[in-house]
Amino acid sequence: MSSNERDAPLATTTTGRVRGRLEAGVSVFRGMPYARTPVGELRLAAPAPAEPWSGVREAAEFGPRPPQSTLMGASGARDGDDDWLTVNVWSPDLAGDLPVMVWIHGGGYVYGWSGDPLFDGATLARDGVVVVTFNYRLSAEGFGHFPGAPANRGLLDQVAALRWVQENISAFGGDPGRVTVFGESAGAGCIAALMAMPSAAGLFRRAIAQSVPGLYFTEALATDIAAAVTGRLGLPHSARELVRVPPSRLNDAADHVAGRMADHFEWGAAAHIGSPFAPVVDGDVLPETPWQALADGAAAGVELVVGHTRDEYRLFLFAKGETGTITLEQADATLDLLAPQSFRAAYPTEDPERLYELAHSDWMFRMPSLRLAQAQHVHGPTHLYELAWEAPGLGGAVLGACHGLGVPLTFGNLTAGAAELLIGAAPSATAARLSARVRRAWTDFASTGNPGWPAYAPPERLTWVIDTEPDVRTYPHEASRLAWSQHSAAPLDLCRSPDGAPRQSRLGGVEGRIDRVGYRFT
Repeated sequence: MSSNERDAPLATTTTGRVRGRLEAGVSVFRGMPYARTPVGELRLAAPAPAEPWSGVREAAEFGPRPPQSTLMGASGARDGDDDWLTVNVWSPDLAGDLPVMVWIHGGGYVYGWSGDPLFDGATLARDGVVVVTFNYRLSAEGFGHFPGAPANRGLLDQVAALRWVQENISAFGGDPGRVTVFGESAGAGCIAALMAMPSAAGLFRRAIAQSVPGLYFTEALATDIAAAVTGRLGLPHSARELVRVPPSRLNDAADHVAGRMADHFEWGAAAHIGSPFAPVVDGDVLPETPWQALADGAAAGVELVVGHTRDEYRLFLFAKGETGTITLEQADATLDLLAPQSFRAAYPTEDPERLYELAHSDWMFRMPSLRLAQAQHVHGPTHLYELAWEAPGLGGAVLGACHGLGVPLTFGNLTAGAAELLIGAAPSATAARLSARVRRAWTDFASTGNPGWPAYAPPERLTWVIDTEPDVRTYPHEASRLAWSQHSAAPLDLCRSPDGAPRQSRLGGVEGRIDRVGYRFT
Protein backbone atom coordinates (compact mmCIF):
# COMPACT_ATOMS: atom_id res chain seq x y z
CA MET A 1 0.00 0.00 0.00
CA SER A 2 1.40 3.41 -0.98
CA SER A 3 1.75 6.30 1.49
CA ASN A 4 -1.05 8.13 -0.38
CA GLU A 5 -3.39 5.18 0.18
CA ARG A 6 -2.42 4.97 3.87
CA ASP A 7 -3.15 8.69 4.35
CA ALA A 8 -6.37 8.72 2.31
CA PRO A 9 -9.60 9.06 4.31
CA LEU A 10 -11.84 6.00 4.65
CA ALA A 11 -15.54 5.77 5.37
CA THR A 12 -17.99 2.91 5.68
CA THR A 13 -21.36 3.24 3.93
CA THR A 14 -24.33 0.88 3.97
CA THR A 15 -23.09 -0.68 0.73
CA GLY A 16 -19.37 -0.88 1.44
CA ARG A 17 -16.18 0.93 2.36
CA VAL A 18 -14.88 3.86 0.29
CA ARG A 19 -11.49 5.54 0.07
CA GLY A 20 -11.49 9.25 -0.71
CA ARG A 21 -8.76 11.87 -0.98
CA LEU A 22 -7.48 14.46 1.48
CA GLU A 23 -7.35 17.79 -0.38
CA ALA A 24 -6.17 20.93 1.44
CA GLY A 25 -7.50 19.66 4.75
CA VAL A 26 -10.86 18.49 3.40
CA SER A 27 -11.79 14.83 2.96
CA VAL A 28 -13.35 14.39 -0.48
CA PHE A 29 -15.24 11.31 -1.69
CA ARG A 30 -16.45 11.27 -5.29
CA GLY A 31 -18.56 8.99 -7.47
CA MET A 32 -20.21 6.85 -4.77
CA PRO A 33 -23.36 5.11 -6.10
CA TYR A 34 -26.57 5.90 -4.24
CA ALA A 35 -28.71 3.82 -6.64
CA ARG A 36 -28.20 1.30 -9.41
CA THR A 37 -27.66 2.66 -12.90
CA PRO A 38 -31.10 2.78 -14.58
CA VAL A 39 -30.26 0.74 -17.67
CA GLY A 40 -31.49 -2.61 -18.97
CA GLU A 41 -34.46 -3.81 -16.94
CA LEU A 42 -34.20 -0.68 -14.75
CA ARG A 43 -34.51 1.73 -17.68
CA LEU A 44 -37.14 4.44 -17.14
CA ALA A 45 -37.96 2.89 -13.75
CA ALA A 46 -37.86 4.27 -10.24
CA PRO A 47 -34.34 4.18 -8.76
CA ALA A 48 -33.29 0.84 -7.26
CA PRO A 49 -30.95 0.54 -4.24
CA ALA A 50 -27.24 0.45 -4.99
CA GLU A 51 -25.61 -2.96 -4.90
CA PRO A 52 -23.04 -3.65 -2.16
CA TRP A 53 -19.39 -4.32 -2.88
CA SER A 54 -16.58 -6.05 -1.05
CA GLY A 55 -13.25 -4.55 -0.17
CA VAL A 56 -12.55 -0.84 -0.46
CA ARG A 57 -13.98 1.13 -3.39
CA GLU A 58 -11.92 4.03 -4.69
CA ALA A 59 -13.89 7.29 -4.51
CA ALA A 60 -11.44 9.59 -6.24
CA GLU A 61 -13.31 10.49 -9.46
CA PHE A 62 -16.75 11.86 -10.22
CA GLY A 63 -19.19 9.47 -11.80
CA PRO A 64 -20.03 10.03 -15.48
CA ARG A 65 -22.51 12.68 -16.58
CA PRO A 66 -26.07 11.43 -16.91
CA PRO A 67 -27.56 11.37 -20.42
CA GLN A 68 -28.76 14.89 -21.15
CA SER A 69 -29.48 17.60 -23.67
CA THR A 70 -26.54 18.85 -25.72
CA LEU A 71 -28.29 22.02 -26.96
CA MET A 72 -26.46 24.18 -24.41
CA GLY A 73 -23.08 22.64 -25.21
CA ALA A 74 -23.16 20.03 -22.44
CA SER A 75 -21.95 16.49 -23.04
CA GLY A 76 -23.84 13.51 -21.67
CA ALA A 77 -22.79 10.00 -20.73
CA ARG A 78 -21.75 7.76 -23.58
CA ASP A 79 -23.97 4.75 -24.21
CA GLY A 80 -22.49 1.99 -22.08
CA ASP A 81 -21.24 4.29 -19.29
CA ASP A 82 -22.55 3.25 -15.90
CA ASP A 83 -22.85 4.72 -12.41
CA TRP A 84 -24.78 7.83 -13.45
CA LEU A 85 -26.49 8.02 -10.06
CA THR A 86 -23.61 8.93 -7.82
CA VAL A 87 -23.03 11.17 -4.84
CA ASN A 88 -20.00 13.23 -3.73
CA VAL A 89 -19.06 14.43 -0.25
CA TRP A 90 -16.69 17.11 1.10
CA SER A 91 -16.10 16.90 4.85
CA PRO A 92 -13.83 19.05 7.05
CA ASP A 93 -14.07 16.52 9.94
CA LEU A 94 -15.00 12.85 9.50
CA ALA A 95 -15.45 12.52 13.26
CA GLY A 96 -17.69 15.57 13.52
CA ASP A 97 -21.40 16.09 13.95
CA LEU A 98 -21.73 18.93 11.45
CA PRO A 99 -24.64 20.45 9.55
CA VAL A 100 -25.08 19.00 6.05
CA MET A 101 -25.75 20.97 2.86
CA VAL A 102 -27.02 18.93 -0.11
CA TRP A 103 -26.77 20.73 -3.47
CA ILE A 104 -29.29 20.05 -6.24
CA HIS A 105 -27.91 21.46 -9.48
CA GLY A 106 -29.93 23.34 -12.08
CA GLY A 107 -29.90 23.22 -15.86
CA GLY A 108 -33.50 23.60 -17.02
CA TYR A 109 -34.24 19.98 -16.06
CA VAL A 110 -32.33 18.91 -19.19
CA TYR A 111 -28.60 19.26 -18.48
CA GLY A 112 -26.08 19.50 -15.64
CA TRP A 113 -23.58 17.46 -13.64
CA SER A 114 -22.52 17.37 -10.02
CA GLY A 115 -18.87 17.35 -11.12
CA ASP A 116 -19.06 20.88 -12.55
CA PRO A 117 -16.11 22.83 -11.05
CA LEU A 118 -18.58 25.57 -10.12
CA PHE A 119 -20.11 23.15 -7.58
CA ASP A 120 -16.85 22.10 -5.89
CA GLY A 121 -17.73 21.98 -2.19
CA ALA A 122 -14.28 22.52 -0.65
CA THR A 123 -14.65 26.22 0.21
CA LEU A 124 -18.09 25.72 1.75
CA ALA A 125 -16.86 22.69 3.69
CA ARG A 126 -14.03 24.75 5.20
CA ASP A 127 -16.76 27.05 6.54
CA GLY A 128 -17.84 24.20 8.82
CA VAL A 129 -20.38 22.07 6.97
CA VAL A 130 -20.46 18.73 5.16
CA VAL A 131 -21.28 19.36 1.49
CA VAL A 132 -23.01 16.81 -0.72
CA THR A 133 -23.63 16.95 -4.48
CA PHE A 134 -25.15 14.28 -6.72
CA ASN A 135 -26.37 13.44 -10.23
CA TYR A 136 -29.97 12.75 -11.14
CA ARG A 137 -31.71 11.79 -14.37
CA LEU A 138 -32.41 14.66 -16.76
CA SER A 139 -34.30 15.51 -19.94
CA ALA A 140 -36.38 12.65 -21.35
CA GLU A 141 -34.68 10.07 -19.10
CA GLY A 142 -35.67 11.95 -15.95
CA PHE A 143 -38.75 13.99 -16.81
CA GLY A 144 -40.27 12.57 -20.00
CA HIS A 145 -43.85 11.51 -19.21
CA PHE A 146 -44.24 8.10 -20.84
CA PRO A 147 -47.04 5.55 -20.28
CA GLY A 148 -45.73 2.63 -18.27
CA ALA A 149 -42.97 4.65 -16.56
CA PRO A 150 -43.24 6.39 -13.17
CA ALA A 151 -43.58 10.16 -13.38
CA ASN A 152 -40.82 12.51 -12.27
CA ARG A 153 -38.00 9.98 -12.25
CA GLY A 154 -35.50 12.80 -11.76
CA LEU A 155 -37.28 13.78 -8.55
CA LEU A 156 -37.42 10.15 -7.43
CA ASP A 157 -33.64 9.99 -7.91
CA GLN A 158 -33.32 13.01 -5.62
CA VAL A 159 -35.40 11.30 -2.95
CA ALA A 160 -33.11 8.26 -3.22
CA ALA A 161 -30.04 10.48 -2.84
CA LEU A 162 -31.52 12.16 0.23
CA ARG A 163 -32.26 8.75 1.74
CA TRP A 164 -28.62 7.84 1.11
CA VAL A 165 -27.65 10.99 3.02
CA GLN A 166 -29.88 10.03 5.96
CA GLU A 167 -28.39 6.53 6.09
CA ASN A 168 -24.73 7.38 5.50
CA ILE A 169 -23.79 10.97 6.24
CA SER A 170 -22.81 10.31 9.86
CA ALA A 171 -19.91 8.24 8.48
CA PHE A 172 -18.63 11.45 6.87
CA GLY A 173 -19.00 13.67 9.95
CA GLY A 174 -22.49 14.96 9.16
CA ASP A 175 -25.58 15.24 11.33
CA PRO A 176 -28.57 13.60 9.58
CA GLY A 177 -30.88 15.71 11.74
CA ARG A 178 -29.50 18.94 10.26
CA VAL A 179 -29.77 18.42 6.50
CA THR A 180 -30.33 21.48 4.31
CA VAL A 181 -31.10 21.10 0.62
CA PHE A 182 -29.95 24.02 -1.50
CA GLY A 183 -30.15 24.66 -5.21
CA GLU A 184 -30.61 27.23 -7.94
CA SER A 185 -32.93 27.55 -10.95
CA ALA A 186 -34.18 24.06 -11.87
CA GLY A 187 -32.45 22.86 -8.71
CA ALA A 188 -34.60 25.29 -6.72
CA GLY A 189 -37.65 24.08 -8.64
CA CYS A 190 -36.78 20.55 -7.58
CA ILE A 191 -36.48 21.70 -3.96
CA ALA A 192 -39.91 23.33 -4.13
CA ALA A 193 -41.27 20.05 -5.53
CA LEU A 194 -39.53 17.99 -2.82
CA MET A 195 -41.18 20.15 -0.17
CA ALA A 196 -44.54 19.15 -1.67
CA MET A 197 -43.76 15.42 -2.12
CA PRO A 198 -44.92 12.92 0.52
CA SER A 199 -41.99 10.61 -0.31
CA ALA A 200 -39.50 13.34 0.64
CA ALA A 201 -41.06 14.17 4.00
CA GLY A 202 -38.53 14.03 6.84
CA LEU A 203 -35.47 13.77 4.60
CA PHE A 204 -34.35 17.37 5.20
CA ARG A 205 -34.96 19.99 7.85
CA ARG A 206 -34.13 23.17 5.93
CA ALA A 207 -34.13 24.40 2.35
CA ILE A 208 -32.45 27.20 0.40
CA ALA A 209 -34.18 27.82 -2.94
CA GLN A 210 -32.40 30.28 -5.23
CA SER A 211 -34.43 31.57 -8.21
CA VAL A 212 -37.37 29.17 -8.16
CA PRO A 213 -38.79 28.66 -11.69
CA GLY A 214 -42.54 28.63 -12.23
CA LEU A 215 -42.44 25.56 -14.45
CA TYR A 216 -44.69 22.65 -13.48
CA PHE A 217 -46.68 20.73 -16.09
CA THR A 218 -50.03 18.99 -16.12
CA GLU A 219 -50.02 15.37 -17.20
CA ALA A 220 -51.79 16.40 -20.41
CA LEU A 221 -49.07 18.85 -21.43
CA ALA A 222 -46.21 16.54 -20.35
CA THR A 223 -47.77 13.61 -22.22
CA ASP A 224 -48.23 15.62 -25.40
CA ILE A 225 -44.60 16.80 -25.41
CA ALA A 226 -43.32 13.29 -24.64
CA ALA A 227 -45.48 11.89 -27.46
CA ALA A 228 -43.72 14.25 -29.86
CA VAL A 229 -40.41 12.75 -28.70
CA THR A 230 -41.51 9.16 -29.26
CA GLY A 231 -43.07 10.23 -32.56
CA ARG A 232 -39.69 11.60 -33.64
CA LEU A 233 -38.27 8.13 -32.96
CA GLY A 234 -41.07 6.48 -34.95
CA LEU A 235 -42.16 4.48 -31.91
CA PRO A 236 -45.45 3.99 -30.07
CA HIS A 237 -45.83 6.25 -27.05
CA SER A 238 -44.83 3.63 -24.49
CA ALA A 239 -41.97 3.14 -22.04
CA ARG A 240 -41.89 -0.54 -23.07
CA GLU A 241 -40.80 0.51 -26.56
CA LEU A 242 -38.38 3.20 -25.39
CA VAL A 243 -36.26 0.99 -23.12
CA ARG A 244 -34.69 -0.55 -26.22
CA VAL A 245 -33.59 2.87 -27.52
CA PRO A 246 -30.09 3.99 -26.42
CA PRO A 247 -30.22 6.97 -24.04
CA SER A 248 -28.26 9.12 -26.48
CA ARG A 249 -30.85 8.52 -29.21
CA LEU A 250 -33.75 9.30 -26.86
CA ASN A 251 -32.16 12.57 -25.81
CA ASP A 252 -31.32 13.49 -29.41
CA ALA A 253 -35.02 13.12 -30.19
CA ALA A 254 -35.86 15.27 -27.17
CA ASP A 255 -33.42 17.93 -28.38
CA HIS A 256 -35.05 17.88 -31.80
CA VAL A 257 -38.44 18.55 -30.21
CA ALA A 258 -37.00 21.24 -27.92
CA GLY A 259 -35.50 23.05 -30.89
CA ARG A 260 -38.90 23.21 -32.59
CA MET A 261 -41.21 23.97 -29.69
CA ALA A 262 -42.37 27.23 -31.24
CA ASP A 263 -44.14 25.15 -33.90
CA HIS A 264 -46.41 23.67 -31.24
CA PHE A 265 -48.90 26.41 -30.45
CA GLU A 266 -50.83 24.11 -28.16
CA TRP A 267 -47.92 24.00 -25.69
CA GLY A 268 -48.46 27.67 -24.87
CA ALA A 269 -46.02 29.29 -22.45
CA ALA A 270 -43.81 26.19 -22.31
CA ALA A 271 -43.29 26.54 -26.07
CA HIS A 272 -42.66 30.27 -25.77
CA ILE A 273 -39.77 29.82 -23.35
CA GLY A 274 -38.54 26.59 -24.98
CA SER A 275 -38.84 24.24 -21.99
CA PRO A 276 -39.79 20.70 -23.01
CA PHE A 277 -39.50 19.14 -19.54
CA ALA A 278 -40.40 20.10 -15.98
CA PRO A 279 -41.79 18.37 -12.89
CA VAL A 280 -45.23 16.94 -13.62
CA VAL A 281 -48.15 17.40 -11.24
CA ASP A 282 -49.24 13.79 -11.58
CA GLY A 283 -51.28 13.50 -8.38
CA ASP A 284 -48.98 10.80 -6.98
CA VAL A 285 -45.26 11.59 -6.93
CA LEU A 286 -46.08 15.31 -7.02
CA PRO A 287 -49.69 15.68 -5.84
CA GLU A 288 -50.01 19.45 -6.28
CA THR A 289 -47.99 22.48 -7.33
CA PRO A 290 -45.56 23.47 -4.57
CA TRP A 291 -47.43 26.72 -3.90
CA GLN A 292 -50.72 24.98 -3.26
CA ALA A 293 -49.15 22.11 -1.32
CA LEU A 294 -47.11 24.42 0.91
CA ALA A 295 -50.08 26.69 1.54
CA ASP A 296 -51.92 23.56 2.70
CA GLY A 297 -49.08 22.71 5.13
CA ALA A 298 -47.29 19.95 3.20
CA ALA A 299 -43.89 21.16 4.44
CA ALA A 300 -44.95 22.26 7.93
CA GLY A 301 -41.89 22.84 10.10
CA VAL A 302 -39.40 23.00 7.22
CA GLU A 303 -37.31 26.15 7.52
CA LEU A 304 -36.86 28.03 4.24
CA VAL A 305 -34.62 30.64 2.65
CA VAL A 306 -35.87 31.65 -0.79
CA GLY A 307 -35.08 34.49 -3.16
CA HIS A 308 -34.17 35.65 -6.63
CA THR A 309 -31.86 37.99 -8.48
CA ARG A 310 -33.06 41.46 -9.42
CA ASP A 311 -32.52 41.08 -13.19
CA GLU A 312 -33.28 37.39 -13.69
CA TYR A 313 -33.99 37.46 -17.43
CA ARG A 314 -31.09 39.75 -18.40
CA LEU A 315 -28.78 36.75 -18.89
CA PHE A 316 -31.22 35.16 -21.34
CA LEU A 317 -31.53 38.40 -23.31
CA PHE A 318 -27.75 38.49 -23.57
CA ALA A 319 -27.37 34.78 -24.41
CA LYS A 320 -30.03 34.94 -27.14
CA GLY A 321 -28.57 38.09 -28.69
CA GLU A 322 -31.82 39.95 -27.99
CA THR A 323 -30.32 42.86 -26.04
CA GLY A 324 -31.29 46.08 -27.79
CA THR A 325 -33.52 44.34 -30.34
CA ILE A 326 -36.93 43.92 -28.67
CA THR A 327 -39.76 45.65 -30.54
CA LEU A 328 -43.05 47.00 -29.25
CA GLU A 329 -44.85 44.14 -31.03
CA GLN A 330 -42.68 41.52 -29.30
CA ALA A 331 -43.23 43.15 -25.92
CA ASP A 332 -47.00 43.38 -26.42
CA ALA A 333 -47.24 39.76 -27.53
CA THR A 334 -45.19 38.57 -24.55
CA LEU A 335 -47.31 40.53 -22.11
CA ASP A 336 -50.47 39.16 -23.74
CA LEU A 337 -49.16 35.63 -23.21
CA LEU A 338 -47.47 35.79 -19.82
CA ALA A 339 -48.49 38.85 -17.81
CA PRO A 340 -51.63 39.91 -15.95
CA GLN A 341 -53.74 42.72 -17.41
CA SER A 342 -52.53 45.12 -14.71
CA PHE A 343 -48.86 44.65 -15.60
CA ARG A 344 -48.62 47.51 -18.11
CA ALA A 345 -50.21 49.91 -15.64
CA ALA A 346 -47.68 48.86 -13.00
CA TYR A 347 -44.81 50.05 -15.23
CA PRO A 348 -46.24 52.96 -17.26
CA THR A 349 -42.90 54.58 -18.18
CA GLU A 350 -40.83 51.54 -19.14
CA ASP A 351 -39.80 51.01 -22.77
CA PRO A 352 -40.75 47.82 -24.67
CA GLU A 353 -37.52 45.96 -23.98
CA ARG A 354 -37.68 46.68 -20.27
CA LEU A 355 -41.31 45.50 -20.15
CA TYR A 356 -40.33 42.35 -22.07
CA GLU A 357 -37.50 41.68 -19.62
CA LEU A 358 -39.57 42.41 -16.51
CA ALA A 359 -42.44 40.20 -17.63
CA HIS A 360 -40.09 37.27 -18.23
CA SER A 361 -38.19 37.86 -14.97
CA ASP A 362 -41.41 37.98 -12.98
CA TRP A 363 -43.09 35.05 -14.67
CA MET A 364 -40.09 32.75 -14.76
CA PHE A 365 -38.39 33.34 -11.38
CA ARG A 366 -39.22 36.41 -9.30
CA MET A 367 -42.89 35.83 -8.60
CA PRO A 368 -42.58 32.02 -8.15
CA SER A 369 -39.84 32.65 -5.56
CA LEU A 370 -41.91 35.27 -3.76
CA ARG A 371 -44.93 33.00 -3.85
CA LEU A 372 -42.98 30.16 -2.22
CA ALA A 373 -42.16 32.46 0.70
CA GLN A 374 -45.79 33.51 0.92
CA ALA A 375 -47.03 29.91 0.91
CA GLN A 376 -44.55 28.59 3.50
CA HIS A 377 -44.16 31.40 6.04
CA VAL A 378 -47.28 30.48 8.03
CA HIS A 379 -46.08 26.86 8.36
CA GLY A 380 -42.37 27.29 9.03
CA PRO A 381 -39.74 30.01 9.54
CA THR A 382 -39.12 31.62 6.14
CA HIS A 383 -36.57 34.21 5.00
CA LEU A 384 -36.61 36.14 1.70
CA TYR A 385 -33.66 37.65 -0.17
CA GLU A 386 -32.84 39.42 -3.41
CA LEU A 387 -29.44 39.54 -5.08
CA ALA A 388 -29.10 43.08 -6.47
CA TRP A 389 -25.32 43.31 -6.93
CA GLU A 390 -24.52 43.88 -10.60
CA ALA A 391 -22.32 41.28 -12.26
CA PRO A 392 -18.95 42.84 -13.16
CA GLY A 393 -17.94 40.09 -15.61
CA LEU A 394 -17.93 39.82 -19.38
CA GLY A 395 -21.37 41.39 -19.72
CA GLY A 396 -20.70 44.30 -17.39
CA ALA A 397 -23.81 46.38 -16.81
CA VAL A 398 -25.52 44.46 -19.64
CA LEU A 399 -25.99 41.48 -17.30
CA GLY A 400 -26.90 43.40 -14.16
CA ALA A 401 -27.89 41.19 -11.23
CA CYS A 402 -28.74 38.32 -13.55
CA HIS A 403 -29.85 34.72 -13.27
CA GLY A 404 -27.10 32.40 -12.05
CA LEU A 405 -25.02 35.10 -10.36
CA GLY A 406 -25.72 33.62 -6.94
CA VAL A 407 -24.10 30.26 -7.68
CA PRO A 408 -20.41 31.31 -7.63
CA LEU A 409 -21.15 33.50 -4.60
CA THR A 410 -22.75 30.52 -2.84
CA PHE A 411 -19.84 28.14 -3.41
CA GLY A 412 -17.03 30.71 -3.31
CA ASN A 413 -15.74 29.39 -6.64
CA LEU A 414 -15.33 32.79 -8.29
CA THR A 415 -13.12 31.69 -11.19
CA ALA A 416 -14.57 28.22 -11.95
CA GLY A 417 -16.64 27.24 -14.94
CA ALA A 418 -19.16 29.88 -15.96
CA ALA A 419 -18.19 32.16 -13.06
CA GLU A 420 -15.81 34.15 -15.27
CA LEU A 421 -18.70 35.28 -17.46
CA LEU A 422 -20.42 36.72 -14.40
CA ILE A 423 -17.64 37.63 -11.97
CA GLY A 424 -14.77 38.41 -14.36
CA ALA A 425 -11.38 36.80 -14.86
CA ALA A 426 -9.95 38.59 -11.81
CA PRO A 427 -12.61 38.64 -9.06
CA SER A 428 -12.77 41.91 -7.15
CA ALA A 429 -12.46 42.32 -3.40
CA THR A 430 -16.18 43.15 -3.38
CA ALA A 431 -17.02 39.83 -5.04
CA ALA A 432 -14.92 37.95 -2.49
CA ARG A 433 -16.51 39.85 0.38
CA LEU A 434 -20.06 39.26 -0.86
CA SER A 435 -19.33 35.57 -1.39
CA ALA A 436 -18.13 35.32 2.20
CA ARG A 437 -21.32 37.08 3.39
CA VAL A 438 -23.58 34.76 1.40
CA ARG A 439 -21.70 31.64 2.49
CA ARG A 440 -21.89 32.71 6.12
CA ALA A 441 -25.63 33.34 5.87
CA TRP A 442 -26.22 29.97 4.20
CA THR A 443 -24.01 27.98 6.59
CA ASP A 444 -25.46 29.75 9.66
CA PHE A 445 -28.92 28.85 8.39
CA ALA A 446 -27.85 25.23 7.84
CA SER A 447 -26.47 25.13 11.37
CA THR A 448 -29.09 27.05 13.37
CA GLY A 449 -32.00 28.03 11.10
CA ASN A 450 -31.08 31.71 11.40
CA PRO A 451 -29.46 33.26 8.29
CA GLY A 452 -28.98 36.62 9.99
CA TRP A 453 -31.96 38.75 8.94
CA PRO A 454 -35.63 38.89 10.03
CA ALA A 455 -38.15 36.33 8.87
CA TYR A 456 -40.60 37.05 6.06
CA ALA A 457 -44.12 38.12 7.01
CA PRO A 458 -46.72 40.46 5.52
CA PRO A 459 -47.18 43.34 5.45
CA GLU A 460 -43.49 44.29 5.80
CA ARG A 461 -42.13 41.34 3.78
CA LEU A 462 -38.63 42.11 5.00
CA THR A 463 -35.99 41.09 2.47
CA TRP A 464 -32.21 40.79 2.66
CA VAL A 465 -31.01 42.75 -0.36
CA ILE A 466 -27.52 41.56 -1.30
CA ASP A 467 -25.68 44.47 -2.88
CA THR A 468 -22.29 46.12 -2.47
CA GLU A 469 -23.53 47.04 1.01
CA PRO A 470 -26.23 44.48 1.91
CA ASP A 471 -29.21 45.68 3.91
CA VAL A 472 -32.71 44.63 4.97
CA ARG A 473 -35.74 46.42 3.55
CA THR A 474 -39.35 45.91 2.51
CA TYR A 475 -39.66 43.69 -0.57
CA PRO A 476 -38.35 46.00 -3.33
CA HIS A 477 -40.75 45.06 -6.16
CA GLU A 478 -44.14 46.03 -4.81
CA ALA A 479 -45.40 47.02 -8.26
CA SER A 480 -44.80 43.51 -9.56
CA ARG A 481 -46.18 41.86 -6.43
CA LEU A 482 -49.44 43.76 -6.71
CA ALA A 483 -49.71 43.28 -10.47
CA TRP A 484 -49.45 39.49 -10.14
CA SER A 485 -51.52 39.26 -6.95
CA GLN A 486 -54.64 37.84 -8.60
CA HIS A 487 -53.07 35.27 -10.91
CA SER A 488 -53.55 31.60 -10.15
CA ALA A 489 -50.78 29.05 -9.64
CA ALA A 490 -52.03 26.06 -11.59
CA PRO A 491 -49.54 23.96 -13.59
CA LEU A 492 -49.02 24.77 -17.26
CA ASP A 493 -51.53 22.94 -19.40
CA LEU A 494 -52.29 22.27 -23.04
CA CYS A 495 -53.85 25.35 -24.61
CA ARG A 496 -56.69 24.72 -27.04
CA SER A 497 -59.80 26.55 -28.17
CA PRO A 498 -63.22 25.09 -27.35
CA ASP A 499 -63.27 23.13 -30.64
CA GLY A 500 -59.95 21.50 -29.75
CA ALA A 501 -57.82 23.41 -32.26
CA PRO A 502 -54.60 25.17 -31.22
CA ARG A 503 -55.06 28.86 -30.50
CA GLN A 504 -52.50 30.97 -32.34
CA SER A 505 -51.14 34.44 -31.73
CA ARG A 506 -48.43 36.83 -32.89
CA LEU A 507 -46.02 34.93 -30.65
CA GLY A 508 -46.56 31.61 -32.37
CA GLY A 509 -48.02 30.74 -28.98
CA VAL A 510 -51.54 30.97 -27.63
CA GLU A 511 -54.00 33.78 -28.12
CA GLY A 512 -54.45 36.16 -25.23
CA ARG A 513 -53.72 35.36 -21.61
CA ILE A 514 -53.67 31.80 -20.37
CA ASP A 515 -55.66 31.69 -17.14
CA ARG A 516 -53.55 28.78 -15.87
CA VAL A 517 -50.29 30.72 -16.16
CA GLY A 518 -49.39 32.90 -13.21
CA TYR A 519 -49.28 33.24 -9.45
CA ARG A 520 -51.66 34.52 -6.78
CA PHE A 521 -50.42 36.12 -3.57
CA THR A 522 -52.40 36.92 -0.45
